[in-house]
Amino acid sequence: MSFPLKFPADAPLLTITHPKPALWVLEMHNGDDNRLTHHFIQKGLLPALDAVERDWRRNVKPGPPTKDHRGKEGGRGALIIVGKRSQQKFFSNGLDFDNLMKQHNNRVDFIPGLIGAYNPLLRRLLTYPLPVIAALNGHTFAAGMIMALCCDYRVMVDGKTRNAWMTMNEIHFGATLPPTFPALFRTKYPDGHLHRKVFLEGHRFTPSEALEAGLVDHIVSGNTDAVLAKAEELASSLEHLAQLGGYGVMKYEMYRPILELSLKDLHITNIVADDEAAKARL
Repeated sequence: MSFPLKFPADAPLLTITHPKPALWVLEMHNGDDNRLTHHFIQKGLLPALDAVERDWRRNVKPGPPTKDHRGKEGGRGALIIVGKRSQQKFFSNGLDFDNLMKQHNNRVDFIPGLIGAYNPLLRRLLTYPLPVIAALNGHTFAAGMIMALCCDYRVMVDGKTRNAWMTMNEIHFGATLPPTFPALFRTKYPDGHLHRKVFLEGHRFTPSEALEAGLVDHIVSGNTDAVLAKAEELASSLEHLAQLGGYGVMKYEMYRPILELSLKDLHITNIVADDEAAKARL
């Protein structure tokens, strides 16, 4: 397989590089803010994740090591996902909510279908067989934040030279949540006070606040290059964990309730319908 790879090939929205034998870097460049659209997920992110896994699996010999285990050095691997390097403002601005609202005449009943496209990405990242590190080189909003939290580790710019926030801001623009989003938080962060701050207040976490809350693992001074350097350092310390093929299987068992929930028919309360029903009842 020859790198760099671009997806989709005819109009690339992301690029995969392979700078080291055990490292792959996926750079998103779907516009400046990497909105998570159907097209970007289905034609860009999901096939790109497949391509990295195919390349990694060429050197994997799963199972416990033996004396003649030829995969002793092979099978190592880690993946970094980063926002567009040249703009250094966004990791991802979440789902393309504004344009979808316009297309659907300001109705919110399109959301289950959109989440139906997003859930496969959530499942893929939660069970990915390599350690996945999100290099947050800017704002990480809404579904972009969930995407980052589906990764195993997060390194974020410290926000001192420019603003960089992490937030679930749905409460501020009248959107509700699919069941998988709070389920992810319940699994990774049992603190109910944090849930309230994230979902009911829509708090904008600064990088230092995100670090204190455990939403990110490291914050780094500087630009995207500095964030990537720290992510690469972390990747080097983790790459051996993928070597025997159990990393993704282990994650599946950790996140089984979320994965099973994401496969069920989605029922998301329609805010407009809820208001009408409440008025009728009252």
